[in-house]
Amino acid sequence: MVDSVFIGLSIITVGSAILSLESRELLYGGIALAISMLGIAGYFIILDAPFVAMFQIAVYVGAVAVLIIFTVMLVRAPNTVTKKETRKRKIAGILLGLGFLVMAGSILGNSTVTQLKFNENAPVFDVQAIGKGLLTYYSPVLIVLALTLASAVIGALALARREDIEERNEPTN
Repeated sequence: MVDSVFIGLSIITVGSAILSLESRELLYGGIALAISMLGIAGYFIILDAPFVAMFQIAVYVGAVAVLIIFTVMLVRAPNTVTKKETRKRKIAGILLGLGFLVMAGSILGNSTVTQLKFNENAPVFDVQAIGKGLLTYYSPVLIVLALTLASAVIGALALARREDIEERNEPTN
């Protein structure tokens, strides 16, 4: 069962990564990038690492991909999305959405995340040791991550800056 889930996740992840690279419209590329990052989080769920999977979703899908989509929406380019609404596209969208829901449900249903049982003999986690490790051993990684996200926000603000405002404020002779 895990092999079929892995193959399905691989198809979704690689397919959406290719779609994000080959998409002519930036908004669709950002959405495909988010789906690809969700596929990577699915790999972590298969590996029984739910914390890393949730971190993947929070940082990459929640921050980077949403930042790209937010920037595209702020720029308000006139040709951001084509408006070719046909019956075939609606049906294809509904079928893709249902297929995604079925696959996500089967992945979560077959993972050990839903089958967790409390073991009274399990070792107790020391929250202070985890915090100390984050602030000492992992602090360079967290600093690099914070600087990367800050530079992404600065880049988004630079892209979203409206140039027509500067043109209106210039005095005309």
